[in-house]
Amino acid sequence: MLMKEYRICMPLTVEEYRIGQLYMISKHCCEQSDGGEGVEVVRNEPDTHPEHGLGQFTEKRIYLSSKLPSWAKTFVPRIFYVTEKAWNFYPYTITEYSVSFIPKFSIRIETRFEDNNGSNDTCDFYKGPRGGIW
Repeated sequence: MLMKEYRICMPLTVEEYRIGQLYMISKHCCEQSDGGEGVEVVRNEPDTHPEHGLGQFTEKRIYLSSKLPSWAKTFVPRIFYVTEKAWNFYPYTITEYSVSFIPKFSIRIETRFEDNNGSNDTCDFYKGPRGGIW
């Protein structure tokens, strides 16, 4: 497992960023969902995290077959999609991406939004069932 930490200072508050992020996600989903392709929401339901409290779980399928270059279409199945599972316990989020035809490949992104200038010493994420910090 490869782990990286990035700190990005933004010129707005966490709440302002959350509102903008929700708007842009919604806008992008609408723009990309045409002609039978795009974003399909599979599940969207409330969820609870033991440390971060109430939030929302969303599972989406992002169909990308028509977006691939012609040479790549020869290697991937006719129906190609990326599954996105997102647990939003704002200001803490977990997002996992997996590809429909490569079940062992996945990317997990944990994000914590804070109202500071990025100067805190540690970024203590949720310690998961595997024992380490993810």
